[in-house]
Order: sequence, then structure tokens, then C-alpha cells
Amino acid sequence: PELVARLAEDDLVGSLLLVHDLHPDDVDTRIQRALDRVRPYLGSHAGGVRYLGVDDRGVAQLRLEGNCNGCPSSTVTVRTAIEGAVLDAAPELDGVEVAGVAASIGTRAELLQIGIGPPPGRDFAAGIEGSAWAPLPDLGPPTGRPVSVALNGTPVLVCSVRGTLYAYRDSCAACRRPLSGSTLDGDVLRCASCGSRFNIRLAGRGLDGGHLDPLPLLSDSQGVRVALPGAVAS
Repeated sequence: PELVARLAEDDLVGSLLLVHDLHPDDVDTRIQRALDRVRPYLGSHAGGVRYLGVDDRGVAQLRLEGNCNGCPSSTVTVRTAIEGAVLDAAPELDGVEVAGVAASIGTRAELLQIGIGPPPGRDFAAGIEGSAWAPLPDLGPPTGRPVSVALNGTPVLVCSVRGTLYAYRDSCAACRRPLSGSTLDGDVLRCASCGSRFNIRLAGRGLDGGHLDPLPLLSDSQGVRVALPGAVAS
């Protein structure tokens, strides 16, 4: 248990443990810890955020109290800091609602494969040993239609779920045929060849068995790039 707890402290390993339901901390512990980490950056709002629990819809309930309640900057504060911290810590949530702001935030949580670049001082792209980052061509505005592209000879399937991009090897985990021509209904990709379904948002987890092979996808100053293990970037 001690080793698992230490591994879970790493952002990448912790995310993988969450995907496979192996994380040692329950959702309440993870949310409370996330709020504790973000409070120092909230300034005057630091003491005004209280976690009320997760309701039967799978939505985390928060309340802004004291000086935070109803102030014009509350919505911005929640959207830019608290929402991100909570959803990163508990991607299985179906949303976040905050009492004391004009509108609730968050639709469904997204287990991201794309970010806004590495943290300061960290070369994320260089941290994936044996991988080469290939630039993704301009695919136009995000749509609900999966797109298959060849990156350095590797077939890659790119999907957009609520404006967030996800990349996978273009191969069905069930029939091993290409996924080009498959349909995407919300989070769920259905293979055009065998009908197997996979949750794109949850790292390609199969709803009928199997698991797609996700590829790291990064957006930074060099554009949108996909990591191809064992490949040589052009």
C-alpha cells in the first residue's frame, strides 16, 4: 500500500491508476486534496470554498462562502482554478456545481490527452522515452467525425469530444481493423467493422471488452503533436 500511495502521487501514474480503477484514494479524498492545493492561489477566495460531496448524479457540489459568495470574480475564479483542480483529481465525475455563482460549471469531466503545454521548467515532450513527436496536420474545426491520418507511417485516429482532441492507434482492439469510417456518439466510438464500442474520453476503455491504444497528444508553442513510440520524427 505504501508503494502504491507513492506511485499515485506522480501525475502521470496517478492518471493511469484512475483509468484502471486502481487509485488508492477515494473520490472525496482526492477532491479535498485538490482543493487544499489550489487554495493558496485563490487569494481572497482561499477560505471561501467548501466541498459538500458528490450527489447521486455523480456531480461534485461546492459552495462559495464569506467574501466569495456572489462576487463578480467568483465565476472566473471557479472556472480557472477550482474546476480544473477538481476535474483533474476526479475525472470520473459527471460535472461540478458551485452554489453562490450565477451558473454551474462543468459538463462531464474529461480525462485529457491534450494540454496547454508543459509546466514551466518541464520538457514534457522529452519525457516520453523512445517516442518521437509528430505534428498533426490541420484538420479544420473539430467535428464529431473521427479522422484517420498517417503520421510518419503510423495510422492515427483523431477524435474530438466536446472540443477536446484525443489520439489513438487506428486499430480496433477487437477485430484489429482500421477505425476509419467508425461513428462517434458523444464519448463512445463504434467500430464500423465489428460494432465494438470504446469510450474515447476514458483512454479508449472498451464497453464490450478490449482497450484502444491511446497516444499522448500535446498542444504547445510548436503546435499540436502526437507521440509515436519507437518512431523517428521527420
